[in-house]
Amino acid sequence: MLSSPLVLQIPSSMQMTDEQFFEFCQVNRDLRIERNQLGEISIMTPTGSETGNREFNIALQLGVWSEQDGTGICFSSSTGFTLSTGAKRSPDASWMKIARWNTLSKTQQEQFAPICPDFIVELRSASDRLQTLQEKMTEYMQEPGVQLGLLIDRKHRQVYIYRPGKPEECLDHPVSVNCEPVLPGFILNLNKVW
Repeated sequence: MLSSPLVLQIPSSMQMTDEQFFEFCQVNRDLRIERNQLGEISIMTPTGSETGNREFNIALQLGVWSEQDGTGICFSSSTGFTLSTGAKRSPDASWMKIARWNTLSKTQQEQFAPICPDFIVELRSASDRLQTLQEKMTEYMQEPGVQLGLLIDRKHRQVYIYRPGKPEECLDHPVSVNCEPVLPGFILNLNKVW
């Protein structure tokens, strides 16, 4: 099992600007790095092979649907987004309406875009604490534009469904998750995720 993320607390006098944090992440490309609204930096090791395979399967299904639908674009787990709180987050898979994406400048699109996707997925790995991921999902749901989030807990074969302004819903041992009406016609098949 991989260890938990390393959390670095940075003194307020040494906080990085958005540009410096982006450069820090680029220099350390082999690490998964996020920053919360307090400026704390979480450094995570690359995901294990099994989790990486499951994550890829989710992204593949989302990508195929997105290509057929044509109204938005998908992002991989390597993509960082800047939330309204200043936090920098990287969901395991995400999708955004192309109209929202096109409101951003080229520079914003090339760095950690200051926008939260419409749809986000987090996949719990063996080393992830469920509560930490639930807190992250709650943070996403407070962002403008986000409409749907899935937290997939492989350990307990549960899927937590998040919608802004509504209580989370938990599905036990689902075979699939219907993502309508946010993603019309998209049903995430969990057979290859479990």
